[in-house]
Amino acid sequence: MPLNLDNDGYLANLDEWNTEAATELAALEGIVLTEAHWEVIYALRAFYQQYELAPNQRPFVKHIAYTLGKDKGNSLYLMTLFPESPARVAARIAGLPRPTNCF
Repeated sequence: MPLNLDNDGYLANLDEWNTEAATELAALEGIVLTEAHWEVIYALRAFYQQYELAPNQRPFVKHIAYTLGKDKGNSLYLMTLFPESPARVAARIAGLPRPTNCF
């Protein structure tokens, strides 16, 4: 079944997210998900469950550093996984709304 996306390419209904949806959303970004991607995606989803918002870049990097360690919680590492705008791209793949202040 095709994904129901909003005008910005995010899931229109966040409850429709699952691993297949994430894989499909990643493919739209040209990304093949690895274990490294999944740990960031699940950490980001946990952040959303706790705070009910998708973080922009700085809080995103800080949260990943706090949950997964400083070697993974830095912009360079996250750019290798989610090019261009890690917070925006990771949120899209994680089935979250567009982070505020992300262009």
